[in-house]
Amino acid sequence: MQLLSMLLAFLLVAGLGGVLAAGLLMPAVGAVGTVSTASTDLFEDLPSELAIPEPSEQSVILAADGSTIATFYAENRIVVGLDQISQHVRDAVVAVEDRRFYDHRGIDPEGMLRAAVNNIAGGQLEGASTLTQQYVKNVLIEAGRVSGDDQAIAEATETSMGRKLREARLAIGLEQRVPKDDILEGYLNIAQFGPSQYGVEAAARHYFNTSAADLTIAQSAMLAGITQSPARWDPVRNPEKAQERRNVVLGTMLDQDFITRAEYDEAVAIPLADMLDIQSAPNGCAAAATAAYFCEYVVKDLLNNESWGKDRAERQQMLYRGGLVIHTTLDRAKQQAAYEEVTASVPVNDPSGVEMAMSSVEPGSGKILAMAQNTNYGNTTETDPSATKVNLNVGLGHGGGVGFQSGSTFKVFTLIEWLQTGHSLSDMVASNKRSFPRNTWTISCAPEYKDNYNNATNVEGVPSAPMMSVLEATRMSVNLSYIEMANQMDMCGIIDNAEKMGLRLGNGGDLLPNPAAVLGTNTVTPLGMANAFATLAAGGTYCTPVAITAVQDRDGNDVTVPQSSCTQVIEPDVVNGVNHALQRVVSPERGSTGIRAVLPGRPAAGKTGTANDDAHAWFVGYTPQLATAVWMGHSNADISMMGSVINGVRNRWVYGGSFPAQTWQRYMTRALEGQPVEQFAQASARQVFGNRVPVPNVVGRPVDQAQAILQQSGFDVSLGTPVPSEWQAGGVAATSPAAGARVAPGTTVTIVPSSGPATQPAPPPADAPGPDGGGGNGGGN
Repeated sequence: MQLLSMLLAFLLVAGLGGVLAAGLLMPAVGAVGTVSTASTDLFEDLPSELAIPEPSEQSVILAADGSTIATFYAENRIVVGLDQISQHVRDAVVAVEDRRFYDHRGIDPEGMLRAAVNNIAGGQLEGASTLTQQYVKNVLIEAGRVSGDDQAIAEATETSMGRKLREARLAIGLEQRVPKDDILEGYLNIAQFGPSQYGVEAAARHYFNTSAADLTIAQSAMLAGITQSPARWDPVRNPEKAQERRNVVLGTMLDQDFITRAEYDEAVAIPLADMLDIQSAPNGCAAAATAAYFCEYVVKDLLNNESWGKDRAERQQMLYRGGLVIHTTLDRAKQQAAYEEVTASVPVNDPSGVEMAMSSVEPGSGKILAMAQNTNYGNTTETDPSATKVNLNVGLGHGGGVGFQSGSTFKVFTLIEWLQTGHSLSDMVASNKRSFPRNTWTISCAPEYKDNYNNATNVEGVPSAPMMSVLEATRMSVNLSYIEMANQMDMCGIIDNAEKMGLRLGNGGDLLPNPAAVLGTNTVTPLGMANAFATLAAGGTYCTPVAITAVQDRDGNDVTVPQSSCTQVIEPDVVNGVNHALQRVVSPERGSTGIRAVLPGRPAAGKTGTANDDAHAWFVGYTPQLATAVWMGHSNADISMMGSVINGVRNRWVYGGSFPAQTWQRYMTRALEGQPVEQFAQASARQVFGNRVPVPNVVGRPVDQAQAILQQSGFDVSLGTPVPSEWQAGGVAATSPAAGARVAPGTTVTIVPSSGPATQPAPPPADAPGPDGGGGNGGGN
């Protein structure tokens, strides 16, 4: 009978002729029992028609402390249970939308007939949809949105009898299977309660800065009134109309005994303006403020991850509609410190156009703790020319660029290879050799990259002698010494070290093993360098960088996320030697390139880097607890910073030891405040001094014999100036280093020949005065 009444109402509303009406209705009237029996079969396919995803819900990205970084949504909706929704708003919606909701079985024949008669009589147009029908309509629209089916959305919203019949059919079937309260809960979560607010929870937060559970009578009436026409009754754009509508709903609630007269009087007396406390719900990473670029990294991580969906579109749907809670590694305090120190060095929109970026990573876990740059996140405008969505800390795959030349920071990978191949920090290398012909290079993995390398100079360090130790060459960042070291080894080993520590080109490609790579011509990223150096801080353990620690779906179930993978890639003994040398870089010694990065009361290691013509400047450093890379330059080209006026000060030169080192020092001091001071492991004598052997004792032997003995023992020999000694002339008076001293093989030992015993002075005459001024006999008694 409900179905018959509905059909009659629809036909009357549609204005169809009586003949047609009779033709449709009479057979059904003659077989009411048949219709009733058939109705069960009619709804057998309901589960498939209404088997849609849950309503789209916003996803949220959280920092490590649980605070919100950003939200993402296609529709701003937060799904909550009926027990988390105020009884007032439930009553208000039922009162104004479907007063017989708890009495009918999906459709309301009485309401439909009343609406039809009123419409035919020329009264104000009325609808006749029950809450269940409205819920079905919203579900079908949402299904179309989720699947991207525009045709389904059009069919769910078209003005036609067919749509109404379909809604009615589904509504009746739904009520046969789903309790009333569940239908009401679904409606309150899916319906539109504002121009951009879906569901009562999002609307309560937006309009009143409260939760759906705490909505008052007046607030509930206002929200319930909006759903009829979200744009027309929007209290922000149309406050007077919204207040009128609120009062109509309150009157309806009073008439239906949902509220008392006193409650009604109190609610209508509240000015709408006094109720509102508008809270925007920004969508996307723009709301993340100083953490926007980290946020963008997280988003790209999700969209690039094949385990999240078959394609990028499906992953994007999951992010914007899936109601995910995404937990990340971001440390709020470190992030704020990173941004403040970067912009303190090079302010946003500095007239120089110089940019600066910083990435900070936890050694041993790969967790990205901070990621900052001196640009505003967004699209470039006339008022904000430096705004960009390009993340300067990362490569193309995560929303960044192709990277930047790393300069001398790349020397670290040569130093690792030097120690791995049996050399030591005390080995002496040339510091002024400039010619390195093609045929002197070993590049076993790519011999086509061999080339003449004759144009390098010592930019950062100025050697004081033609030969110097590797330790000093590292401390002072002497280019020619490092080229000499690389020239003695296989370039492929050097590049392999960098790649084992996770380093790639910014475009994702392999590092190039050409000779110039020794001084950092490969374009890499701040995050890549920070994480590579974190390997040294972690004793040689490389961990893939990770920004996401856990994800829960809308039901609180854990979603599988990639975990950081950690692998020992460098032997601890070698790492300790490298750390020993890089601590000397970050020391107060005169000539140390990292002198401005020294941390008060805390050991630190690191390396400066400056590309040709000061186009890029770096400092990458670490303590056992934290590794951080700072880059500065121009992201769009290799533009020299020589003579730049940065932050109001003209700079003749811009080195890695200047702005980057100072920025690193200030940030690390803040980031490590309150943390215990940790020491690096002690370097072995083998790494610092090499394989030490004793100098043979050749004192007293003839010089030619001594020379042969020393050379046979693996030492270089030089001759010094003869000196008087107890040994006969032509013998060895001494060596330097002295006999028994333990030195590196190949050390130069200087032989000091003897010129024979010294001539003894003649005794003084008997009457000569004694040393005390008395006579020869001691001054008498």
